[in-house]
Amino acid sequence: MNATALAVVLCLASAAAYAAAAVAQERLARAAEARTARALLGNGAWWWSAGLNASAALLHAAALRYGPLTLVQPLGALTLVAAVPMGARGAGRRVAATEWRGTLATVLGLGLLLLPASGPAPDDTLTLAEALAVSGATAAAILLLTVRRDVRSGLRHATASGLASAVASALTQTVAVAGGRGGSLFSGRVVAVALLVVVFAVGGLLLSQRAYRGGLGAPLAVVNLANPLAAAVIGMALLGERIQGGAPGLLLAFAGALAAARGVLLLTRTAPAADHTGIPAPPAAAAPTTATRVAA
Repeated sequence: MNATALAVVLCLASAAAYAAAAVAQERLARAAEARTARALLGNGAWWWSAGLNASAALLHAAALRYGPLTLVQPLGALTLVAAVPMGARGAGRRVAATEWRGTLATVLGLGLLLLPASGPAPDDTLTLAEALAVSGATAAAILLLTVRRDVRSGLRHATASGLASAVASALTQTVAVAGGRGGSLFSGRVVAVALLVVVFAVGGLLLSQRAYRGGLGAPLAVVNLANPLAAAVIGMALLGERIQGGAPGLLLAFAGALAAARGVLLLTRTAPAADHTGIPAPPAAAAPTTATRVAA
């Protein structure tokens, strides 16, 4: 099995684990009794979802060892494809026709994207200065996205989660490649970057937990659009990654991106949020105050 095929297989396994974790997180996020940090930490289901996220992250890190960011990150959209039927089954309903169309469009778009994005195994890594610069810029963007609290804050938290996950992936690739080609895993640069990975990975998890309070489909779709877009910018600007095939490859990637975006949008047109979880949205009077919100 070549490096590209291995990266795709690892991405598929990672997407399935992330999807299961997302469904579990959304159920918890919409449950009134799990609205505080203390309640979440004392809930076994939350730890189960955190374990699934950790397993998915390890599979994702392994995929980044064998495939470039421009290949691995778009496959993250398969998380949404897997989460929709999982959520429907958990709610005891059938997957709607719109959801099937969205799944088909997303898979087709990803297939078109994979052709020009499939390149050699990654070799370039971020320097410590680049890692710190990307981390600082992303932290500032996340702060701007999450400082306001209004009816659209869920989607802004989802965007912030996608940015955090993209940066965590870029930093993870640096650790995986630098350590896998004979470098020391305990060098100053690798240790510093690994600590940044933990910060952004945990931050992305908490941000997504906050975003899922409004339902699963739209926030997860936004996460899966923001993540590969940000990763592609990092990969092409700092890691020397390129779309294969010149102008035809670029057009193919563009067509795939449009199809995948269309599929993601269709997947957001699902049944009401309560149907995905089996848990009705809490009444307005039960909405949490600022003091009781989860840190995410």
